[in-house]
Amino acid sequence: MAVRPARSAARRRATLLAATEPIRALASAGGLAATFPLLALAPRGDRHPVLVLPGLLASDVSTTTLRAWLRALGYPVVGWELGRNRGPTPEIVEALPGLVSRLADRHGQAVSIVGQSLGGVFARRLAVRTPAEVRSVVTLGSPFALVGRRPDDSPGARAYRRLAPLHTSRRLSPADPARPLPMPSTSVYSRWDGVVDWRSCLQRTGPHSENVGVHASHLGMGHDPAVLWVVADRLAQPADDWQPFRPPPGLARLFPDEP
Repeated sequence: MAVRPARSAARRRATLLAATEPIRALASAGGLAATFPLLALAPRGDRHPVLVLPGLLASDVSTTTLRAWLRALGYPVVGWELGRNRGPTPEIVEALPGLVSRLADRHGQAVSIVGQSLGGVFARRLAVRTPAEVRSVVTLGSPFALVGRRPDDSPGARAYRRLAPLHTSRRLSPADPARPLPMPSTSVYSRWDGVVDWRSCLQRTGPHSENVGVHASHLGMGHDPAVLWVVADRLAQPADDWQPFRPPPGLARLFPDEP
């Protein structure tokens, strides 16, 4: 008889998290300003090319802070320049592999892809389709593990279903979307995500795959200080000596333990 109250409590929590997403995203923006001196100490890598993909119903405008941050670290970074993300439309599905190829050709080396929310789902698909051109993948609040499984009732899932008539009918996902990728991959998730179910953001861990928890809201992940540190740290990993994420000294509580 305790199951029903537990479900009711879970629904109330999900409603509260969704309702407070905007204010918590603003709090992350304020935290970014306050922690900027610390972020200046973030790891810097070998300046390989980086592609940043936006989330559902968002455009490159939503990743402006993230891209500016990566550019300040010395990476040649680009947005996807495909307008608003309405899901896997035929146009987007056709364009993305070419975008990765052109970026890799221009710089003469493989590309890291950072994808926020649905952009991370696309990032993982691109990694499977073009493994030779993708160096690493970092996803931010991306519900890739939900693809091909029983749909949930999160706000993100409902928005995605409303756009389904625009989507291609081609099968785009691997049979097991949570399976580790052929290259290093980091999934950043938050138990306080008010848009997608955080459990759908978890991949199976392995020698080159990991899940990193943060306290961020879904909408605030692109400018949350802890998330920006994770992204910088992951991109700074040597191509031939990838190591799991370790929080900086004294800041471990910003990164909740893995589930």
